[in-house]
Amino acid sequence: MKRNLFIAFILISINTFAQTKNDSIPLTINEQNTIFVKAVFNDYDTLNLNFDTGTTELVLLNDVLKTKLKSSPKLYNTFYNLKIGSTIYNTKVYDAELSGHGTDGRFGWDLFKGKIVELDYDKGLMIIHKKLPENTVKDQKFTKLKMEFFKDLFLVESKIAQDGIVNSDLFLFDTGYQRTAMLDNDLLMEGKFPVEKMKVLKTAIMKGAQGNEIPVITSNLQLLQIGEYKLKNVPIQQLTVNKPLKDRNIHILGNEILKRFNMFLDFQNNAIYLKPNHLFNDKYIDK
Repeated sequence: MKRNLFIAFILISINTFAQTKNDSIPLTINEQNTIFVKAVFNDYDTLNLNFDTGTTELVLLNDVLKTKLKSSPKLYNTFYNLKIGSTIYNTKVYDAELSGHGTDGRFGWDLFKGKIVELDYDKGLMIIHKKLPENTVKDQKFTKLKMEFFKDLFLVESKIAQDGIVNSDLFLFDTGYQRTAMLDNDLLMEGKFPVEKMKVLKTAIMKGAQGNEIPVITSNLQLLQIGEYKLKNVPIQQLTVNKPLKDRNIHILGNEILKRFNMFLDFQNNAIYLKPNHLFNDKYIDK
């Protein structure tokens, strides 16, 4: 009897330890600024999945759904297991034509509701915390941003400046967008922003998640400020049609900017902490 009680005590202790331990997951970033981790879908399929804060739940490529999976998941209304690190999450599955370079799909921020997500590009780790480390708040190199929610997405306030004109607006915080920032032309007009004074670097056609074509102008922005940190001469994209949100004009912060910061996404207190990392002074793709 005593032996059984002792074994039970050990098991309880192990389970308690497992519940309080942080989950550290190798994080990869490629030349196209796509970040991804390995995850196991539905207990059998190991996939490379982009962590995309600009989306929710799980999205898999059509080709992956057709040819790579051992099962045939039901889309849109059935929950499946998704193991990331040592934790199993439950999520519905959606389909898309495109995802970040080198990935099989993407998963959204909402898997981590009530948790803290750390992205450490210096160590190449995505770490899921039960609570925000105390030294984060004390570290003066971190700048703190408040999350503002619009439907199922979160935004942060940032500033843009050109020839003495400064606009402050909410930006979609989007690690799934591979470029620097995409500025909404209607918002720029409302803020009387001197778009005509930004040097045009190039024009191109981009493709959305469903393969739709989006005409984009890339121009040089003199200043982009996120919290306390300022980035100068940033090649930004101007969005004219096929906007990402139907009900709201919005700017987007992409991962060519966001990768320059180690960060904590605090989904307990709806806050973000950013600190420059070794990528902060990296050259921009469109330079």
